[in-house]
Amino acid sequence: MLPLILVLLLALILFGAGFALKALWWIAVIVLVVWVLGFVIRPGRGGGRKGRWYRW
Repeated sequence: MLPLILVLLLALILFGAGFALKALWWIAVIVLVVWVLGFVIRPGRGGGRKGRWYRW
């Protein structure tokens, strides 16, 4: 009985880690797209200088 519980627990941990890694990959892709769009779409400031699209 104990080996069965250990195998099920291991499967649950690996499934949770796989789901978390997949979610992190999607978040990383979204952040990358927003970052690239920030370079492409820059609001112009007065004097011909290009401003930053973010505040910090």
